[in-house]
Amino acid sequence: MSADPNRLAKRNAVTLGLAGSFVQGTAPICISLGGLAGVYLLGDSSPYVTAPVTSYNVGVALGALPAAMLMRKVGRRYGFMSGSMVGLMAAGVATLGLFQANIFIFCLGLAMFGINGSFAQQYRFAAADEGTADFKPKAISWVLAGGILAAIIGPQTAIYFKDMFLPVEFAGAFFAGGFLAIIGMIILSFLKFEKPQKPDPEVVEDTGRPLSVIMAQPKFIVALLCAVGSYSLMSFVMTGAPLAMVACGISTENATLGIQWHVMAMFGPSFFTGNLIARFGKERIVATGLLLLVVCAIVSLSGLELWRFWLALVLLGVGWNFGFIGATAMLTETYEPNEKSKAQGAHDFVLFTSVAIGSLMSGITLNAYGWEMINYVVFPAVGLCLAGLLWLNLQQRSKKAV
Repeated sequence: MSADPNRLAKRNAVTLGLAGSFVQGTAPICISLGGLAGVYLLGDSSPYVTAPVTSYNVGVALGALPAAMLMRKVGRRYGFMSGSMVGLMAAGVATLGLFQANIFIFCLGLAMFGINGSFAQQYRFAAADEGTADFKPKAISWVLAGGILAAIIGPQTAIYFKDMFLPVEFAGAFFAGGFLAIIGMIILSFLKFEKPQKPDPEVVEDTGRPLSVIMAQPKFIVALLCAVGSYSLMSFVMTGAPLAMVACGISTENATLGIQWHVMAMFGPSFFTGNLIARFGKERIVATGLLLLVVCAIVSLSGLELWRFWLALVLLGVGWNFGFIGATAMLTETYEPNEKSKAQGAHDFVLFTSVAIGSLMSGITLNAYGWEMINYVVFPAVGLCLAGLLWLNLQQRSKKAV
C-alpha cells in the first residue's frame, strides 16, 4: 500500500487553516470597527472615516512583497511566525492611537495589522506548495475554511471587548487582537515543509522567467483581473456596509454581526469550493462568484431593512469565495516552482493595492453619493471581469485550434 502523497500537504493545510482562524480574526475587527472608530476620531461628517480600514488594506499591499521575500530567505514557518509578531505589535499601536485620540497612530496600528494580514494571505500559496496538482485547489479551500472560525472569533472579540477601556471606545477590541496573534503564532510553530535541496553557493540561483513575461500571460492577466474584481468589490461594499447600517438606525452590535455573517459566508463554502472547481472548472466557478456579487447589489438596492443588509453581505461573501479561490487556482497554473515567490508577491501587491483603493473610495462614495451608488458600481466592474473570462476562453480555443 503506497503512502499518501498528500499526507504532509493535508497536515499543513489543516495547520494553516487553524492558525488563520485566529490570525485572520483581526481582519473582521479592523473592518467592522475601523470605520466606526474613524467616526469616533474624525466625526461622522468626514469623508475619510474609512481611512483606518484603508490603512489596513494598504498594510496588506505593502507587506505582500516583503513577506514573500522574507519567506524565501527564512522559510514559510518562521516567516509566518514573524508576521504574527507584527500583529502583536499592531495591537499595542492601535490601542495607543485610540487612547491618544490620534487618527495617524491608529491608522499606523491598522496598517501593521494589515502587514500581518499580508503574511496570512500567503497561507493559501503555502498550502499549495506541497502535494499533487489535483489537491492544490482543495488545499487552498481548506486553508480558507479556517476563516469560518475567524468569522466567529473576530466579531465576537470585537463585541465583547470593545468597551473594555471605556470611555475610550473600541480600544479593548484592538488590544484583544494581540492575543489572537499570539495564539496564531503558537499554532504556526507546528508547520512542517519538505526541506528543499540546498543550492550550491557557487551557482547563481535560477528564478525562472522575468516577472514581466510571467505577468504577460493571458491566464495570469485574467486571474489577476478576477481576483482584483472579486476582492476589491467585496472590500468596497463591505467597508461601507457597517456605516450604512448605523446611519439607518441599526445598532453597532447588529452591524458587527452583519460582518460576522459576511465573513462566515466568505469562508464557509471553502469546504466544497475545491470540489466544485475540480468538477466544473476554475473559470466557471469564478464566473458564478462574480454573478453572485451582482445578486448582492440587487438585494442591497431593494431596501434598507436589517435582513436585506445581512442577506446582501452573505451573498457578497459567497461570491468572493468562488471568485477569489477560483482566480487563485488559475494563478497557480501560470508559474513554475522557482518563480512562485516573485509571481505570488507581485500578484498580491497589485491585488491589495486595489483593495486598499476600494476601501478608501467606499467611504468617499458613501459620503458623497450614498449607499445606492456603492452598489451600482458592482455592475460595470463585474461586466469587465466576465469580459476577461470570455477573452481567455477565446484565447485558449484559438490556441487549441492551431
